Amino acid sequence: MSNLNTIEIKAFVPSKNFEVSKEFYEDIGFTKASDSDGIAYFYHGNCSFLLQDFYEKEQAENFMMHLLVEDISSWQESVKNSGVEEKYGVKVSDVTEQPWGMLDFVLHDPSGVLWRFGQNV
Repeated sequence: MSNLNTIEIKAFVPSKNFEVSKEFYEDIGFTKASDSDGIAYFYHGNCSFLLQDFYEKEQAENFMMHLLVEDISSWQESVKNSGVEEKYGVKVSDVTEQPWGMLDFVLHDPSGVLWRFGQNV
């Protein structure tokens, strides 16, 4: 019997302007747990990612994160109320029911990374 248990998986999210991106993620509700050598560790609950001080336009604009949440309406309201649309020139979409059985809304970060917030129906 082998021991192939896993603990977690994290994505390295690109950032065009590392300082601006760190502020953006804190503004939408993530906690910055560490920040050194061009890598900042962010989490919310049991979900986390690594923001990197690295940017390639094509990569960032084709990068997508999906955050599964329990209450999509509360998350959408919280992100809208955070002021990121005005502060960073981004758009928070309306909540939409998707044909794959989820409610979701989307948001691009200041580097062009697409975040899809979803709730199972």
